[in-house]
Amino acid sequence: MPDISPPHSKVLRRDFLRLTAAGAVAGTAGSTLSALPAYAADIDYTARKTFDDWDRLFREGGPGQPDQPNDNTNRDGRSGMLAWSQSYVLLGLVRMYEKYRDTYYLDRLIDNVDQVLAVRDSERGVTDYRGLSLPAWRADHPYTTGYATLADSNGQPLLDLREALSYAEDTTVTVTAGTRPDTFTVQLVNTFVNRTVTLSDLSLDPASPDYAMSRIYAAAPGPLQLTAADRRPTPRAGDLPRLGTYEMHCNPVIFAVHTGMITYPIASFVRLVAGSPVLSRRYQRKAAEYLMACREAVALHDWEYESDQDGGHLIWPKGQPLAYDGCEQPINQSVGLGQTLVELALATGESGYRRKVAAMGRMLAGQLTVDAGDACQWHYWPAGGRIYEGFAKTGNPESDVSIFTPSGGPARQFEDISHGAIDVEFAVRAFRARLAFTGLDMERLARTFTQNVATTDADGLPAVHTTVGGTAIGAASVAHQAPRWMQVSPWDPNVHAHCLALYNRYQPTPERDGQQAIGFGWLLANVAYLNWGAR
Repeated sequence: MPDISPPHSKVLRRDFLRLTAAGAVAGTAGSTLSALPAYAADIDYTARKTFDDWDRLFREGGPGQPDQPNDNTNRDGRSGMLAWSQSYVLLGLVRMYEKYRDTYYLDRLIDNVDQVLAVRDSERGVTDYRGLSLPAWRADHPYTTGYATLADSNGQPLLDLREALSYAEDTTVTVTAGTRPDTFTVQLVNTFVNRTVTLSDLSLDPASPDYAMSRIYAAAPGPLQLTAADRRPTPRAGDLPRLGTYEMHCNPVIFAVHTGMITYPIASFVRLVAGSPVLSRRYQRKAAEYLMACREAVALHDWEYESDQDGGHLIWPKGQPLAYDGCEQPINQSVGLGQTLVELALATGESGYRRKVAAMGRMLAGQLTVDAGDACQWHYWPAGGRIYEGFAKTGNPESDVSIFTPSGGPARQFEDISHGAIDVEFAVRAFRARLAFTGLDMERLARTFTQNVATTDADGLPAVHTTVGGTAIGAASVAHQAPRWMQVSPWDPNVHAHCLALYNRYQPTPERDGQQAIGFGWLLANVAYLNWGAR
């Protein structure tokens, strides 16, 4: 399926780390962490100055600038940069205000948010795949389904070839003559994943055993997750596409998780202003403007929301040009939007927002299982859902679960720690709002970090596992995500201590050898969280 995860930086470990006195991170009751060595860090990650210096550096050109669109027309050429870079800058500014109570950070936030709102689709005059220009931020390649329309010599569309594999626009489609009359051969080459699919002697005659629709459906999903749609109002035998090359193009979609990541810190600003008479006198006009923007953006995803006795979650409606249309969204993508709903519930007190947060909280709580160490584990895909359990073709695309992936799953991997941080952020905020979860849930989520995520490597150095299930030890780029779990640090100070030990070990910086890291945005948020959680 398309991966709409945040891109990770390729920051390398320093060649040499000098040991100082041992015992910088002391274990506490209920924690599996033993005392870890401390390092003579070149950077104080808990210092306000570090955040401020790097924030100024980011404004000089870090990926994900606030004036750049969220689709791949931005300067960086990468879709999702507002969601997975700028959103973290905004969140970092919120956390820095909460730590230091200096309105400088709120003024910085306003500077960026005004630019982010100015590049909404409705402001730019661009549309999503439905042709709608809406007050949110679309994304496309590499996340969405690719299309190549084969046409006849007069330009009339005959057949859509649809690729659900990520990076579909890196596919070239070549049509050559078949070996028999009224047939053609299609070769698709995706240079990103280095996969080639050749479909020989296809026909556009519905009565033929080589009818392209039938052949492609029978082979689906295949190496390129290929499906097809006959574009002719009246299919006829003998139709042939123009020979030559075609390119895949991705249709834009507004992702709920992107909307959630971008609007979460904006809604946090609204909540802060609503809760402070002093801030209201200064920022009331901006807060009202931002509240309307958040309301409009989250409302666009009402059609994706479903609820039942198990709680509330989001789906990808069937026909949305995504790999798993017709299926439940990953847990983190549902509660990614839920983060904003929490802040709106707090800022407005409205029952609609409160009900949705409570329902999403029940959904997430129902996904958490308690392990032998009294910590929580959960999966990336909702347990019991279509992708988790797997689904098969029905023999007819009309009755299949998904148009773009006729059969899929089962997929039962544990939640990775980066997406898990979104889940935990939502859970703690919902608990603080008294809308979901219990104090015991918070203690168990803290133990998820200290027992299942935090660890030491073979050399006794601080490290992390890649998932909440305590699987393999992650690389430095995985460890860099750890401070995003800081919301649970009030229930165990070892969360902050271990995150700081990780940063002192790996020494991430915005630049390596003069090249800015892709993850500059979330690096700022993590430094803000290391400030926020310091005692």
